[in-house]
Amino acid sequence: VQLQASGGGLVQPGGSLRLSCAASGKIYRLNARNWYRQAPGKQRELVAQITDGGITNFADSVKGRFTTDNAKNTVYLQMNSLKPEDTAVYYCNVDVVYERVDGTVVAEVLLGQGTQVTVSS
Repeated sequence: VQLQASGGGLVQPGGSLRLSCAASGKIYRLNARNWYRQAPGKQRELVAQITDGGITNFADSVKGRFTTDNAKNTVYLQMNSLKPEDTAVYYCNVDVVYERVDGTVVAEVLLGQGTQVTVSS
């Protein structure tokens, strides 16, 4: 089982991007779903999350501009009105319940490989 993040790129200020994070394998369900970002020289920051109970939370810096949702085994981060300070590598971090090859069902927190978002004119 792995997470594959995609959708990053270069965008002008005010533009939009939609990041995807797809879980592959025999997935039973996704529990907590988080998006982090890390800018050069800065600590990793929690940007958005969907809790086990389905509640969404956002960092103050992105409230009103970012949304997150998921469909089946893919988690999305919709980013609108992007600013240069949103430039960072974005990571998905998901608690995945899946079936191993031996048939056992486990829950494991997985981290996607990161996707670069650059906001610049």
